[in-house]
Amino acid sequence: MTERRMIGPTKFEEYSEKYKEFLLMTRRDGIIEVRLHTDGGPYKHNWEAHTAWSHAWSDIGRDPENEVMIISGTGDKWLIGDPEVWNTKFMDWPKQKKLEQYHESLRLLENLIFCIDIPTIGAVNGPGTHCELATLCDITICTEDADFFDPHYLGGTPPGDGMLLTLQSMIGFKKAAYYAYTGKNINGQTALELGIVSEVLPREQLLPRAWELAEMIMQAPRSTRHLSHSIISRPWKQALVADQGFQLAHQMYDMAIDEEGVLERLKKMQGRLMGKDVQ
Repeated sequence: MTERRMIGPTKFEEYSEKYKEFLLMTRRDGIIEVRLHTDGGPYKHNWEAHTAWSHAWSDIGRDPENEVMIISGTGDKWLIGDPEVWNTKFMDWPKQKKLEQYHESLRLLENLIFCIDIPTIGAVNGPGTHCELATLCDITICTEDADFFDPHYLGGTPPGDGMLLTLQSMIGFKKAAYYAYTGKNINGQTALELGIVSEVLPREQLLPRAWELAEMIMQAPRSTRHLSHSIISRPWKQALVADQGFQLAHQMYDMAIDEEGVLERLKKMQGRLMGKDVQ
């Protein structure tokens, strides 16, 4: 009988190096901390990272040495939006690039939910868009100045890439619609009251608290951790299967016929995208 050659998972040393331009990873005693960043500072949105994230979730999820994951940002902001990523109007993108953007946007959230089989903690370290990466985690904590802000509708684009979907699931359809249409700031305290997060902390206490929670989770048997995460994350799997593709297709169709493009509209809210509340 010919011996079968098994293809094993990618090692931490390899994938942490592979994604270091976009994600800074550390691991201790089975707990992996993943921080969004750009040049060692707050993450500034770009398409390269947008693509890399979905691949990173797959590699992290397949590594049996990872037993709890913490996702956070770097510095005093979770994410800095950059209108210049839309310097070329989406309707002018090549057809193949539009298709790739659709699939990458789906996988960004799908791989986070379907490829990660361990407990997850999101630690939102400041203002910025795309907080769904943290709110999709089992536990989400944030700083007082966090800003759960969805800029899509105000920027002239249907809100279909995940932010609204997570709000609909967490706070209900009516409240989510209000925040989608108005773009009103949801700060840390409001997020706590709405049930988006479980704790609000000063920034210097955020990551230590995330690690404290991770270490507490690690006290349970491995099978208990894995299967509890499976139960806890199931509503997200159901929501993504039911609605993510539908919502994203609507957003991207509108972008594909938008002759004006979103660049100038987003520039009008530059302060918000930079993590400054200018309402």
